[in-house]
Amino acid sequence: MRNHTVHRERAVRDSDTSLAELRGDCARMAPNWLRPAATAPAPVPPSLICGVTVPPASARLIDGMSEYGD
Repeated sequence: MRNHTVHRERAVRDSDTSLAELRGDCARMAPNWLRPAATAPAPVPPSLICGVTVPPASARLIDGMSEYGD
């Protein structure tokens, strides 16, 4: 089996499509591409959360914040 190697300079020189043309083609096609709908992950019930440990200093810090504790 033979290896076929094309040097980068020759590949660029032989290409009949410029980067600007390629970007233009992509910009024209982008509206036709489908994008999957974003779905929010399902919440995990507290009964399934186990094995999480929080250092006491971190717990006191969070407890002192008005948004979370206090």
